[in-house]
Amino acid sequence: MSGKSDFMSGSTPGYIWHALGDSVRGAAHMRNGLVNQDGIDWSPRSAKAFGLPIIMTLSDGHGSSKCFRSNLGAQFATKSAKDVIKQFLSSDISLSDLSIVKHLFEERLPRDLVQNWRRSVDRHIRDNPFTSEELIGLEEKEGSSARIKVEDNNYLAYGATLLAVFVTETFLAILQLGDGDILVVSDAGEVGRPLPKDERLIANETTSLSDKSPWQDFRTSLLPIITTPPALILLSTDGYSNSFRDDESFLKVGTDVLEMLRQDTPESVRRAIPDWLNEASQSGSGDDITLGIIYRQDALDLGAH
Repeated sequence: MSGKSDFMSGSTPGYIWHALGDSVRGAAHMRNGLVNQDGIDWSPRSAKAFGLPIIMTLSDGHGSSKCFRSNLGAQFATKSAKDVIKQFLSSDISLSDLSIVKHLFEERLPRDLVQNWRRSVDRHIRDNPFTSEELIGLEEKEGSSARIKVEDNNYLAYGATLLAVFVTETFLAILQLGDGDILVVSDAGEVGRPLPKDERLIANETTSLSDKSPWQDFRTSLLPIITTPPALILLSTDGYSNSFRDDESFLKVGTDVLEMLRQDTPESVRRAIPDWLNEASQSGSGDDITLGIIYRQDALDLGAH
């Protein structure tokens, strides 16, 4: 749901969770007449909905000439991932048996996510076959070999990344395919990355849902909620981190967002997000930027004292 913003909440024993997010069209995309190629979705969407799990999904469409429908690919990715995670959590597995959950989370869920995304793409292509304008335009930009690649692998036209986080009463689950950033912030404002760095992501190279076997490239982390969970979890497409001069400056965003939530109302922060992202894109990467935030209400109350 690119370009949409909303606010909702859920609870675990002793904790109340909230989520908010938004997506903006990049400054460079505006200048070049390109659409926003990011996507964001979460569940529940309504502010009146209450309860776990809370799910947040982000995606970044590649936007290259070969990925001429990547804006749709990103939208399909966020919705299909949300739906598959819901199905995973509502299945007959015992969510309290973390050894079983971990095995299925690492081995089955990435494959299910890819298959569901592919089904969405297949349906769209069936109803909206590639046009001669799209294919000829691709050939003019990158040559006949690029057109052949897309005709051999239709998913390439919809290529996109995927980031997803979901919280249950017993664990926090994180998974990622491709570039983008996921940060966790403690009650004390300490920021960390819960996933190992993918050394293959150099310059503009990234793993993708459109790859041959993308489920093999997911990075995952399943964190039991034994003591206090993170105060805040931040997800963003790479257009955000690329707008900062270095990684240290970007990591400070996690601390800053937590402090803003503590000092102001969440609704004010939600309204301010598009301005933050537009400013970052205009002064930095020029790319589309999408930001999703999950946080604990009691962590904000701690900061108020």
